[in-house]
Amino acid sequence: QVQLVESGGGLVQAGGSLRLSCAASGRTFSNYYAMGWFRQAPGKEREFVATLRWSDDRTYIANSVKGRFTISRNNAKNTVYLQMNSLKPEDTAVYYCAAGQATYDYWGPGTQVTVSS
Repeated sequence: QVQLVESGGGLVQAGGSLRLSCAASGRTFSNYYAMGWFRQAPGKEREFVATLRWSDDRTYIANSVKGRFTISRNNAKNTVYLQMNSLKPEDTAVYYCAAGQATYDYWGPGTQVTVSS
């Protein structure tokens, strides 16, 4: 079983930055795992933001945040980060961390990010 806990959300002005963290516990990830970030704004469907493949550090970033958000990891801490720069009001959402192999089987409770204009 994997437990994921996000942190780092909050209120920030447009143009500002936040770094989200996702700490994983319960197991050490193997080369078959990926960890990702998703977000869900009020009244909207959950959308993919970024993912990182554990085996080779390859990352995939959604077009809507490309150039502003980056995903990275700390192996020793079993933690994945989402660095968010140049934030926009439309980035306001609950951000979720997820982990899995063929599918994202494990999800964190989410952390709120609010960007004021």
